[in-house]
Amino acid sequence: MFHSPPPSLRRLRLAAGACIAAACLAGPGVLPAHAHHGWSWAEEAQSELSGTVQRVELSPPHPLLDVRAADGTVWRVELGNPVQTERSGFTAQSARAGDTVKAIGNRDKDATKHRMKAVQIEVGGKAYVLYPERVQKR
Repeated sequence: MFHSPPPSLRRLRLAAGACIAAACLAGPGVLPAHAHHGWSWAEEAQSELSGTVQRVELSPPHPLLDVRAADGTVWRVELGNPVQTERSGFTAQSARAGDTVKAIGNRDKDATKHRMKAVQIEVGGKAYVLYPERVQKR
């Protein structure tokens, strides 16, 4: 003989199903997993940032450098995803705190956020092209 689940379990299953359906129908850019990806937050024009590496972080979702510019402002420079960054030749040994770096990329549209998505960086005279298809001719 078949017994139906208690009403509380049926409501829980219904609520979980509704959440999953809403997440699937929400579309890209709505869910938190999509929030940090893409370029919509960045300016179209590329700019150059030079400074001194303060910190190197290579963990997902995006490796990054904290870079102190000449005016003392510390910028967050996001690199590609870990595989892409390594493919460019940039590894844990490529930069250390105190190294001079030049980043070319797209700054945050919000000028109060000192953040850049790098398409290319140069450390110690060696260039690492993270997004070859995005490097704009200067």
